Amino acid sequence: MKSENRTSIQVFYLLGFHESQNLQLFFFFIFFMMYMSTIIGNVIIILAIWQSSKLHRPMYLFLGNFAFMEICYSSVTVPKMLMDLVSGNKQISVLGCITQLYFFFVLGAIENYFLAVMAYDRYLAICNPLRYMTIMSNRLCKQLALTTWVVSFIGSLVPIYLLRKLSFCGRNVIHNFFCDASPIFNLSCSDTSVLKSYFFSLVRIIVFSCLFFITLSYIQIILVILKIPSNSGRRKVFSTCGSHFTVVILYYGSVISMYVRPNHEYNVVFDKCLSVFYAIATPFLNPLIYSLRNEKIREAIKSYKWRYSICHSA
Repeated sequence: MKSENRTSIQVFYLLGFHESQNLQLFFFFIFFMMYMSTIIGNVIIILAIWQSSKLHRPMYLFLGNFAFMEICYSSVTVPKMLMDLVSGNKQISVLGCITQLYFFFVLGAIENYFLAVMAYDRYLAICNPLRYMTIMSNRLCKQLALTTWVVSFIGSLVPIYLLRKLSFCGRNVIHNFFCDASPIFNLSCSDTSVLKSYFFSLVRIIVFSCLFFITLSYIQIILVILKIPSNSGRRKVFSTCGSHFTVVILYYGSVISMYVRPNHEYNVVFDKCLSVFYAIATPFLNPLIYSLRNEKIREAIKSYKWRYSICHSA
């Protein structure tokens, strides 16, 4: 990508929700409540797992990492959006925009990997229960979690570095509330065809490889469940992976709709609504799904011990 001798722009404008002031205040209230619920819900899950010895198992270690990831994922975009709704200052520097995209992309990759790892964990627990603790040892569990974080952060450096080399001039308005890849490509005055193809190919590889692995795990799980003679036994086994399965449906439904399309002719209103769903609504729903559908998480949350820990750590 050769540099071009044009006047470069230094800031983007995140148009986001540019309706009337009353509507912006309404959006601020709704999204603020959802963001705070996301943070509090995931912190409670982390604390419940940390304080309960019954939850010191691979499944819940992965869930704790997933909850921490969700806190980071929401915090990359929502605070800036809330500040824009209140202040009306929708500016973000080009470097700040690309930095936001980097962390959004990294955490999105981590979410894919953790959903795949958690599916593998459920596959082992249901299809190979006698060998589960031997295969999914605490050491392997920690290695998988650490590898997921490290690979995502390092692997995302190349596309973001190439994105940083783009030139921006002329238009500088992004019709969304955060910096996503497609608007940045569209605003660049450099040739982005190769980088765009590389970026979206990488997204597709991550999404579909993880989804394939998850699907394969659930096919094996379903085959085992169908062999269980009693309905109560089937329900009990499926309840161990019901929360994860629900999160998978919500996440991949929105991500595939957003990033894996036959072409990149985007509809501004549709994409903005879809962005709200996977960047704000899904992280908000996930703690509710895990806490409401998982009996052991509910028991840990109801216990007095974790509240006692909070009081004494304050």
